[in-house]
Amino acid sequence: MAGAWGTVSAVEGEHALVRMDESGCGRCREVGGCGGNHLAKLLCATPRTFRVPNPERRAVGEHVRVRIGAGSLRRSALAAYVFPLLALLIGALAGSAWAGELGAIGGALAGLLVGWLGLRRAQRRDAADPRCQPSITS
Repeated sequence: MAGAWGTVSAVEGEHALVRMDESGCGRCREVGGCGGNHLAKLLCATPRTFRVPNPERRAVGEHVRVRIGAGSLRRSALAAYVFPLLALLIGALAGSAWAGELGAIGGALAGLLVGWLGLRRAQRRDAADPRCQPSITS
């Protein structure tokens, strides 16, 4: 499971608003860590806050670890980056073979549309999957 540390900033019924203390996986200082946390601090000055189910009734101010299920991060990255890019390239190649340069442009646009629709479908599927939902741990 991938996770990051945060602090509970508010409680709303069955959910907690968690302000993330770090971005990424938190392995920046470890051997093999990518250092993405440093880049995130540079690009995202405001702290990120997420609404997370709070079955253990964590209180405001508690330091918690927010985790997501194994494989859900990889699936999300594939849906957000790889699928739309492949759809764009395949659309451009098919359009080019069919109608030259204008066909490549039209095919690329059609591929982007297909990629966007695929991403929306993946978002809806993952929103209903409890394994893809964040959870709070100690």
